[in-house]
Amino acid sequence: MNDSIQTLAVYALPLLFAITLHEAAHAYAAKRFGDATAFMLGRMSLNPIKHIDPIGTVLIPVVLFLVGSPFLFGYAKPVPVEFGNLRNPKRDMAWVALAGPGANLVMAFLWLVFEILLHATGFTEPFFIQMAEAGVWLNLVILALNLFPLPPLDGGRVLTSILPMRYAYRYAQIEPYGFFIVIGLVALGLLRYWMVPVIQATGALLTVLVSPLTFLLN
Repeated sequence: MNDSIQTLAVYALPLLFAITLHEAAHAYAAKRFGDATAFMLGRMSLNPIKHIDPIGTVLIPVVLFLVGSPFLFGYAKPVPVEFGNLRNPKRDMAWVALAGPGANLVMAFLWLVFEILLHATGFTEPFFIQMAEAGVWLNLVILALNLFPLPPLDGGRVLTSILPMRYAYRYAQIEPYGFFIVIGLVALGLLRYWMVPVIQATGALLTVLVSPLTFLLN
């Protein structure tokens, strides 16, 4: 139990940052492209309380973790976006959707820089090193999951934006069932065929991005 509590403590702060900035980025992008709905509702905020869903963000992941579930799943409060208010709804939908995973990529990069600096300065406190590693991993997982091309996930919004209008309308009709489809894919272990390559690709990108810093420090 002590190990479980310590692990939860390590992951708590990176998870809060990952969720908060992901959702705030959606709200910012929506406002930037013409829809101020989320902004007026206070969702363009770095306050985690604005974005946390007590069931989806806290209860479900913690229970799954404590019972030793082979997979973890959770969700935050979705940012409300009135796509009809966007200046170019079909095109701008993709940019609003990509803003969340984009924020996760930036956070993964910053956590990796933090980890590199900890090692470079000889800092050996394992808690903070593990937290930095968790920050990188969590953000890459959230990025990969959200880019899965199925509505209501961000990747589904992007694909809907790209498809011709006729097919986009039909594809968007999957949205009410998308959440259950994703849970099924996770439970069956099939989603890893998407998650693993995306995580590996973005991890490789991060390695390239931090290579100048690692070169200087070495």
